[in-house]
Amino acid sequence: MRILFFLAILGVSVYAQGSTPLLQLIAEAQRDNADLHAAEHAWQAATHKHEQVTALPDPQFTVQEFSVGSPRPFAGMSNSNFAYIGIGVSQELPYPGKRRLKGEAADAAVSVQQAQFAVLRASLVEEIKAAYFRLAYLQQTLVLLENSRTILSQIIDSGMARYGAGEGSQMELLKAQLERTKMVREITMHHEEMAQMQADLKQLTHRSQDSSNIVAENLALRALHYSAWELLNFARRQNPEGHLENRSIDKQIAELRSAERQAKPDFSIGYMYQRTGLDFPAYYMLTFGVVLPKRSRVRAEIAEASESVIIARERSDAVIERQLAEVQKQYAKATSTAELLTEYRDGLIPQAEAAFRAGLTRYESNRQPLDAVLTSFIETLALKREAQQTLLDHELAMAQLEKLTGAAL
Repeated sequence: MRILFFLAILGVSVYAQGSTPLLQLIAEAQRDNADLHAAEHAWQAATHKHEQVTALPDPQFTVQEFSVGSPRPFAGMSNSNFAYIGIGVSQELPYPGKRRLKGEAADAAVSVQQAQFAVLRASLVEEIKAAYFRLAYLQQTLVLLENSRTILSQIIDSGMARYGAGEGSQMELLKAQLERTKMVREITMHHEEMAQMQADLKQLTHRSQDSSNIVAENLALRALHYSAWELLNFARRQNPEGHLENRSIDKQIAELRSAERQAKPDFSIGYMYQRTGLDFPAYYMLTFGVVLPKRSRVRAEIAEASESVIIARERSDAVIERQLAEVQKQYAKATSTAELLTEYRDGLIPQAEAAFRAGLTRYESNRQPLDAVLTSFIETLALKREAQQTLLDHELAMAQLEKLTGAAL
């Protein structure tokens, strides 16, 4: 038995050898993830909007030919001062401030795209952490299950020998064999889940699905050195979704100011040179126009922009409150799981292992039935698995807190 427990320890360390650090996978994803690349290009594309909306409208060049006496081109040019060839240019001139406010709205839209990129990056990192921690949990529990199956098989072999010698109960052996069958099924399910985590991690890091499998480092308890109050303050200042909502408010305010400016008139200026026949004088024409915006349309645009500002503010409040509530939940989960792990490691598991070893010793000396040993073995295994699940829950809560607070905990 001592040899088998030693092998269990070696099994965990085998997975640790050749493992891929979490930070390496995060760096790969930030460099290669296709969704992140698309969001970054969307952000970069938005930076080119400012020049477009702040530029003057395109100038218009015109050429006119006016014939007299015949539809033929240039007819009447030598005998009528009405026939002419004209060359002109015109330019629309928006009311002062309109282009500047549109530029500010475009800049605010860039900030929104940048904030969306940051949200996607934070979500990507959290997804990688969740899949990585889940893979590490599956690796560790798989080693535990495989070595427990070996120990259980040795117990069954011992029970079979005793049963052959007229000692023990066939019902106890059948129960032990059933537990081993359940364990084999769980091992198979573990392999299936590990394959799913491998696929997820490769997709997130843009690795080929037929590339070598990723080996996660062993899970280890990370201490939380911040209070709930400090984490809430981090979230208020650094939460990516909160930043996105604030940038959305700025964008809507900029668009409202631009809509209000649209009530002002626009202007146009044009100049044309008209050349008649050589015996007649040339004509020079300067035009100046005023475009009066439709008031009903402008009022509707302002009303729409005003409502959008209100929507953005209400949505921001709702998002921030949800994020703060989630911080409280994950903080409670992280602290409670850390305390529970201490109970498992310092109390429950050592006691269960001691009880199992004592029962095994009594069983080998024919002072305890196999059923009692089997029950103790199953309870010990369940406690170890619960401890592993608690450790996973703790690390997932830490990953969520890092996403919510924008801080490395």
